[in-house]
Amino acid sequence: MTFASRMTRQPIPFKSERGKDALALFPGLTPEVSGLIEGVAGCSPYLTVLMEKETDWILPALDGPAEAVDTLFAELRRTPPDQLPNALRQAKRRIALLAGLADCAGVWPLEQVTGTLTRLADLACQLALQATVGAEIRRGKLPGATEDDIETAGGMVAFAMGKMGAFELNYSSDIDLICLFDETRYDRDDYHEARSSLVRATRKMASMLSDLTAEGYVFRTDLRLRPDPAVTPVCMAMAAAETYYESLGRTWERAAYIKARPAAGDLTAGAAFLDTLRPFVWRKHLDFAAIQDAHDMRLRIREHKGLGGELDLHGHNMKLGRGGIREIEFFTQTRQLIAGGRDPDLRVRGTVDGLRVLAEKGWVPQDAAEKLTDHYRFHREVEHRIQMVNDAQTHDLPNNEEGLQRLACFLGRDLDELKTDLRQRLEEVHALTEGFFAPDAKAPAEEPIDAEMVQRWRSYPALRSARAVEIFDRIKPRLFQQLARAARPEEAMRAFDGFLAGLPAGVQLLSLFEANPQLIDLLIDIVGTAPQLSAHLSRHSGVFDAVIGGDFFAPWPGLAALRDELAGKMAAEGDYERKLDLARRWAKEWHFRVGVHHLRGLIDADGAAEQYADLAEAVLTALWPEVVAQFAAKHGECPGRGAMVLGMGSLGARRLNATSDLDLIVVYDAGGVEYSEGRRPLASRVYYARLTQAMVTAVSALLPEGRLYEIDMRLRPSGTKGPVATSLTSFRDYQLNEAWTWEHLALTRARAVAGDRSVADDVEQVRREVLTSPHDAAKVIADVADMRAKIADAKVPSGPWEAKIGPGRLQDIELLAQASAVMFGTCTQSVPEALESAVAGGWLTEEERQALNASYNLCWKLQMVSKLLTDKPLDPDSIGQGGCDMLLRETGAADVAALLADLGRGSEAAGTAIDAALARDITVRA
Repeated sequence: MTFASRMTRQPIPFKSERGKDALALFPGLTPEVSGLIEGVAGCSPYLTVLMEKETDWILPALDGPAEAVDTLFAELRRTPPDQLPNALRQAKRRIALLAGLADCAGVWPLEQVTGTLTRLADLACQLALQATVGAEIRRGKLPGATEDDIETAGGMVAFAMGKMGAFELNYSSDIDLICLFDETRYDRDDYHEARSSLVRATRKMASMLSDLTAEGYVFRTDLRLRPDPAVTPVCMAMAAAETYYESLGRTWERAAYIKARPAAGDLTAGAAFLDTLRPFVWRKHLDFAAIQDAHDMRLRIREHKGLGGELDLHGHNMKLGRGGIREIEFFTQTRQLIAGGRDPDLRVRGTVDGLRVLAEKGWVPQDAAEKLTDHYRFHREVEHRIQMVNDAQTHDLPNNEEGLQRLACFLGRDLDELKTDLRQRLEEVHALTEGFFAPDAKAPAEEPIDAEMVQRWRSYPALRSARAVEIFDRIKPRLFQQLARAARPEEAMRAFDGFLAGLPAGVQLLSLFEANPQLIDLLIDIVGTAPQLSAHLSRHSGVFDAVIGGDFFAPWPGLAALRDELAGKMAAEGDYERKLDLARRWAKEWHFRVGVHHLRGLIDADGAAEQYADLAEAVLTALWPEVVAQFAAKHGECPGRGAMVLGMGSLGARRLNATSDLDLIVVYDAGGVEYSEGRRPLASRVYYARLTQAMVTAVSALLPEGRLYEIDMRLRPSGTKGPVATSLTSFRDYQLNEAWTWEHLALTRARAVAGDRSVADDVEQVRREVLTSPHDAAKVIADVADMRAKIADAKVPSGPWEAKIGPGRLQDIELLAQASAVMFGTCTQSVPEALESAVAGGWLTEEERQALNASYNLCWKLQMVSKLLTDKPLDPDSIGQGGCDMLLRETGAADVAALLADLGRGSEAAGTAIDAALARDITVRA
């Protein structure tokens, strides 16, 4: 069949002279095609320009439109990367012209028009992504990637969202993309470099597609549908995105993923990611709560866009306005969300397909589905004609009669008849959908947990203004709902009461909650599960500014960035006391961030431990020069080379928890200098002792902003009887000649955390000399056995959930690992590595090592969760459902009973392994 024979409709020229001018470009056309060209050009200045530019291409294309599209796409795939920007723009012109003519003539149905536009968008994204990622690979900027990785964009995938995902792109549509990458393709050490490279490639891809040049543009590209777009990079790791959706994902994001589709890049990884999100999008149970969420969203859109009120065709928004496209989409997607978890057949992307299957399954009446489908197709055609006029991304009907007349001509309709048809269709869509979203019978309001407390809230400063009360009343339903669902509702209510009472004003923060309702969920999650985090929120509500406006959910910046940030902030502050308070505020915000990330599963126990350690070290590193400078102002510069701070225990091993104190030793090298030179000179030994005390005070003093950390210096040479600061010479002599076995054990975890680098290097040399020197294995084992017995006598486990104290638990395993490090000269601070050296040295069997590692890992996870959730011994009955959920998520146990059984079996096996090791005769190298 020819193009002309397939035509079913034809526009009427609105500007007849423009139509005739365009017709002159195409002599010898059939009457039907001539009328189409004249009608289209007489209504659309944009399509007229395309006809002038693509005169030679369009006529052959009309002989076989589908074949012309395939040929064009094949040519694009062969285009060299440097020619791609212009080639894509030419392809967009040609597809826009061909699709426009086929649409206006009725040769292509709506689905073929939108499908062809979407196929072009898919191909454009794929080619642009290959070009930009390929450039990164060729420059050696994507770690480990080769030319073979270009086709899959180095593990990156662009998800088509919204209309692009459903093959429903409109005529002048922008494209919504979420760009993620498979972080498992990269080594851990290469992660940040790989992410930076892929972020650059994503930005360049978006620019290639959306920049307006002399050749036009391809597609306006929107990357803002990704998780927390204000604080996250344009290309995120899949693991980070998954964690976000599991913990913070909202109903509109669930609805968005109904249409999500891997469109470019690593399609296999993209499909796997969507599979992991299935529980987030499709809930197991009927989810009628989605109705209210969607209704609230509709109301907010209307209010934000000013689209409420009576229907007026002039300027009416065909997408967002009353009876518009969005109402049909919301109606369909919300019905899918309600039941799609139980019925996989409902998990289709397209709106028309969604209505069809909902009707087949009985979720929507058949006649309603048919009417909405018909209205949807008509609305989309009207939308296309509006956009075809000037290639404008608009959904508004013309706001004057002349513009409406042009639209009627473009549709080949009489104006009055069109206006009547439009009004009837819009009103019917509204009637069919509004009854679903806002039925007359309203659900009962959630009863407050403590009505008397709620009454008291009106007297708080935060709710003294009428505007604040109005906003608060709107967020109350969600607030009460989340409070009722908290693990400990009464405690959560009291914690929220304290939070609200401490606010000096409410409008700004309450508006933040209303605009970002996930913050309410975050707030209640915190106050209902983690008392320490809740206490911080009650005193520092401004942390929510960082959650929304900063990089609260961005990847961990690392030690160097933290140190530099704090040092820069303190350098800008002139007063020493204010520096100390600034350091406290800064550290507490970061400490809170680590806790929240751990609470919500964004990081695991090991990640939290490392981040707590990074934070502590950053504080000490940045604070030390400030303390030294303050002290030197009175007593002169440090005698000799200066001093260093040695982190011991958990800090040295980078295994801090939420409440850890810091074990420190200060070692100095006066270099033979006896006195400092200053206004009040001090003997070197006294100088460094007092400097150490000044540092301890700077860290642990209780100031208006609280304290940073508790400091423990009992691990220094001679313990509490020795000086608080030790000279390098004394430190070396003591460790080599006088130290007890337990002090050498402690030295296995030592690590420089602040102070002079050269002194730190010398201390590390002493540490290595001590640990690699020959040790009497029998004596080490005997001393460890004695220490183990004394610990058992002195410290009784707090109960069955004790993670630290007891046979085969944390302290017991750490003691054995330290003994191994001393006996076999292992200088690592890592327990697993020390246990490996014990196997290599013949002290442990491989089976014993595995048992010790398994118990250590499980106990460590329990310890980290326990210290975050409670200041009492761990008891699942007292941490509520939220706390238990965190325990099970962290450990991977099926339930609490299974976890307790795992703990018992694991620690028993580890204790048996330790008993066996301590009973063995072992010969160590001389």
